[in-house]
Amino acid sequence: MPRTTPLERTRNIGIMAHIDAGKTTTTERILYYTGVSHKMGEVHDGAAVMDWMQQEQERGITITSAATTCFWKDHRINIIDTPGHVDFTVEVERSLRVLDGAIGVFCGVAGVEPQSETVWRQADRYQVPRLAFVNKMDRVGADFGRAVRAIRERLQANAVPIQIPIGSEDGFRGIVDLLAEKAIYWNDATLGVEFETREVPAELAAQVAEAREHLVEAAADFDEALMARFLEGESVSADQLSKALREATLRLEVVPVLCGAAFKNRGIQPLLDAIVDYLPSPLDVPPVEGLRPGSDELIQRKADDNEPFAAIAYKLMADKHVGHLTYIRVYSGHVKTGDQVLNAARDRKERIGRLLQMHANRQQQIDEIFAGDIAVVVGLKAIATGETLCDPRDPILLEALEFPEPVLSIAIEPKTQADMDRLFASLDRLVREDPTFRVAVDPETGQTIISGMGELHLEIITDRLLREFKVGANVGRPQVAYKETITRLVRVEGRYVKQTGGSGDFGVVELEVEPGEPGSGIQFEAAVKGGAVPSEFISAVRQGCEEATQSGAIAGYPVVDVKVRLVDGQAHDVDSSERSFKIAASIGMKDALRQAAPVLLEPIMAVEAVTPEEFVGAVQGDLKSRRGNITGTDVRGNAQAVQAEVPLATMFGYVNNLRSMTQGRATYTMQFSRYAKVPENVAEEFTYR
Repeated sequence: MPRTTPLERTRNIGIMAHIDAGKTTTTERILYYTGVSHKMGEVHDGAAVMDWMQQEQERGITITSAATTCFWKDHRINIIDTPGHVDFTVEVERSLRVLDGAIGVFCGVAGVEPQSETVWRQADRYQVPRLAFVNKMDRVGADFGRAVRAIRERLQANAVPIQIPIGSEDGFRGIVDLLAEKAIYWNDATLGVEFETREVPAELAAQVAEAREHLVEAAADFDEALMARFLEGESVSADQLSKALREATLRLEVVPVLCGAAFKNRGIQPLLDAIVDYLPSPLDVPPVEGLRPGSDELIQRKADDNEPFAAIAYKLMADKHVGHLTYIRVYSGHVKTGDQVLNAARDRKERIGRLLQMHANRQQQIDEIFAGDIAVVVGLKAIATGETLCDPRDPILLEALEFPEPVLSIAIEPKTQADMDRLFASLDRLVREDPTFRVAVDPETGQTIISGMGELHLEIITDRLLREFKVGANVGRPQVAYKETITRLVRVEGRYVKQTGGSGDFGVVELEVEPGEPGSGIQFEAAVKGGAVPSEFISAVRQGCEEATQSGAIAGYPVVDVKVRLVDGQAHDVDSSERSFKIAASIGMKDALRQAAPVLLEPIMAVEAVTPEEFVGAVQGDLKSRRGNITGTDVRGNAQAVQAEVPLATMFGYVNNLRSMTQGRATYTMQFSRYAKVPENVAEEFTYR
């Protein structure tokens, strides 16, 4: 089956933003105007195509990143609509890992919001070229200029408007295309399908001339030929300007800014044009790099159907009708149904069962996929998020994804024996789907503990268990993921000596244990001299130390940020073994953790509450009463944004408090910031379990 769309006319893009900036509404309009959907689905009606999960429709938010494909001006556009809520930030992370370009959607009233910053930094990390779309220009308080300034100041992005709005708030009627110097107006009677191009209104002529001069000046900074024309005062055509802007956008030197009102069906067609004109094809991004399995040799794969096959599994899902779905991004080569591929991370061969093209949760069967495609493979038996699928004859191991640690846990227990089997099978499926979701069994209570990124994340998980997997279960109260660390250096001896007639056990270690840098984890160094501890037992000492840090001395929480140095020890020619040194190290490490002035650490959250001005004092007072530290306030349209750092332990049920004190008019966002020491008066409440 031949390729239907050339690589240079393929775009793999994501739509990313803060919650409620209008990502899904924008995507729904794109699908409507490109002919994929014949009816516009609205988020508030629970009818959006891309929000297909029952939990998404009820809450009016995006939870899982949905993939779809559409066509515009002979270009194939693969779109991933990502969540805006911080609890599902991993969905954005893994989507950006496999995308070539992205659209950042910003609310015209609120501008750059906390999760906008988070996803923008993620895109910076993956070097993804971007467009910015300032949405909701029809809303009261919308200000295009302020939104552009916020993108420049808060995101340090070189935001260059290529459009300006005609009117604002209720008077928002259309846009001016600064490249063509034409005004565009949409026909509301046709739901924005029809639009007309007119001359720029006389009252905007001076503003448009000034804005276009800024645009030419910005583009000329990255194009010498354009700079020469600009300095000589010659006119610059729309095509010349577009070409220069494209090059600068691909090099991450410029972010073209567009505007519109997706809900009112204005501004979407020029956005589609900008995707085609400015965002990269797979040929415009550098070749993907990876290691040859089993070595440090760096190898590359170009976006070419004739290269060896290489793809990354960026998302796993379970479908009750089809089975396990593995979403993959193909970087090079091609593969057909029935072909054999290698999972390079596990050195295991798998056969491609079926290939699907996804449209949200609808599926279309295909026979072959090519470089640059995003598709779904059915039938892979053992694979995890971030693993590489490649040609068995020429393997490559692509860089895996990194995922944040969960900060919140709850206990869950089945109601009946029949529920028990279903519960563990369902949890196993959810763990495979979501790398930020963890399951463990408490060794002391025997309870099953599930951990996630926040209250909403765990609420969605438990809701899916009850409804989708039909598991009867009791759910406990959320528990904060505390950690422990130490505050001073100690030197200890760990001794495990047993003589019982016949061969015994003999292992003695001397350890120096001291605080490490925040975020450094457990660091181990063998500084023993003269073979006091034989080299074959060093790894056993390391294991013993690491196992001992899994349960701290204050309340049994995991210990972090500790440096351990093995400085001396004793061994016996006959009785020493890996087991005896591992136990000796564990004994010594537990002593060290008790003696080294241990302290409890708690997750601190960056909270931003956006509230009408008359409630600012009440909101600040409430955050302070939760042990919060106010870090700043700024004006957001006709509201104030209060920023604070607050312990997660005090934030349960905050949404209800905030609504009641602000008459339901305030909103807030919260994301993990760092771990910090628990104050002594609070830490006294904790005793070893």
